[in-house]
Parts: sequence; C-alpha cells; structure tokens
Amino acid sequence: MIDYRFADGTALVTGAASGIGEALTHGLAARGSHLVLLDRAADRLSAVADDVRRQHPAVRVETVVADLSDHEATIELGARLAHDHPELTLVVNNAGVALAGSFTELSLDEFDWLMEINFRAVLTLTHALVPVLLRHPGSALVNVSSVFGLIAPPTQTAYVTSKFAVRGLTESLRAELLGRVGVTCVHPGGIDTRIAVDARVSEGADAGEVDRGLPVIASLLRIPASVAAERILEGVRRRRPRVLIGASARLPDLAARVAPGSYGRVLTLLLAAGRRRVSRPRVDR
Repeated sequence: MIDYRFADGTALVTGAASGIGEALTHGLAARGSHLVLLDRAADRLSAVADDVRRQHPAVRVETVVADLSDHEATIELGARLAHDHPELTLVVNNAGVALAGSFTELSLDEFDWLMEINFRAVLTLTHALVPVLLRHPGSALVNVSSVFGLIAPPTQTAYVTSKFAVRGLTESLRAELLGRVGVTCVHPGGIDTRIAVDARVSEGADAGEVDRGLPVIASLLRIPASVAAERILEGVRRRRPRVLIGASARLPDLAARVAPGSYGRVLTLLLAAGRRRVSRPRVDR
C-alpha cells in the first residue's frame, strides 16, 4: 500500500482531551486532517477543539462527549459515528484508564470497568467503523496498546489483560485487512500523560502501597506526548504494523523475546530500585 495521506482525510481520535490523544489531534490538524474528537472530559475536550480551530481554521472539528465504560451506549455511539461520518479515513482508538491494585485486591466489577474502556470499547468502535474504512482505499486503523501489551509486570493484571487483548485484536485484524486498510498497533513506553494521576484505586488496595507505588510510576513517565504523537503519525503514514515508543518500550519488547519466562524477575528488581530512588531524600547542592 502507498503511504497514508492525511490531507483532507477525516480522523476519529478517542481520548482526545489530553495526553497522546490531544497531541495527535494537533498533529493531525497540522497535516490537514479534519477531526472527530471523543472524550468524557467535556471541558478539556472543548478547549482542545477551540485551540485547533484557532490554529487551523480550514480544519473541520466535531466533538463527541461519551463515557466508554457504558457498553450499550458505546454500541449506539459506534452506529451513530458510522452513520454520521461515512467520510472517516482514520480511526485512532487511544482512550484508556489505569487501575491501582493487585489481582487479589481487585473486585470483578473493577476489573470489568477497566476492560470495558480499554478493550471492549476498542472492539466495539472498531467493529462499527471498519466497514466505513473499507469504503475508502488507503484508510488506516490505529489501536493504542501499551508496553504492558508486550510484558506483564506485577500489580497491573487488569491493565495488562486489556492491553494484551488490544494487541491480539489488532494483529489479527492486520492480517484480515491486509492490502485494504493499514493497521497499526502502538506500544507506548513511559509517556508523560495524565494516566497515573487519573488512575482509579481499587477499594481493596493497600493505600500505603499505592501511595508508594504511584510516584515510582510517575517518575518513569518522561517522554513528551508530542513526541509520542509524531512517532505514531509517522508510523501511520508509512503503514508500520507496530510502533514502539521509547527505549522503555523497545527494551521490554526485547526482554520478552529473549527471556519470555524469566523477565518478570528483572521487572520486580527494577521496580524495587525505582521505589528506593523515589523515596531517597533529595539533597540540594
């Protein structure tokens, strides 16, 4: 397939109100794509859309406020988007949430909440919109997985499950749609977004352990979202099957390939080292 053409195409971006989604929105507008932006945070989404309209007055921008944790509403949303936007040439399933707590601390309802947003919404919207993409030769589908769709660290069971599921769905679709729709699976490493700040904490989680763990995770989120967005858009343009962003994604990918049964011990040691580093008193010099 030839390179994807952004100019005069129309892109749907979920999770567009902040982080990677917001950065993708600006990158797509700069490339001449019209936009359908979806998020649950109405005020932030409106602000992003207004910024794009000011900077790129020729770009059409529509906003959709939706809660992807509501399965029936997401089914209706997918049907409505397919009906209202038959011109879509790019779909980016980027929205996602995090949940703090080990497997035994999570309730099944909490597990289902995360799976609904991180996987079932991706599945539902993809199922509704792939027929639209197929009507436009050269269109593209992007599903954002995670470095945790490559490796499975402890205390991230729900998130890992959802992101491995996104990876599996995307890789199978890539084979089915080969030559008709470009399909890219994205595995971001430590991207500086709101995901740690906005993470839900399980009711059964040890509050002290969570308080100690969140700063460690936050300290690993160093790659600017704008850098991640540019890598993704370049991957879309060139029809890359996978986009791994940062050494924090590439090195775990290598570890999972070289030592698929034992990389977990290394991850445990690295997390312990991170906790010691974050908790070490800072000395001003």
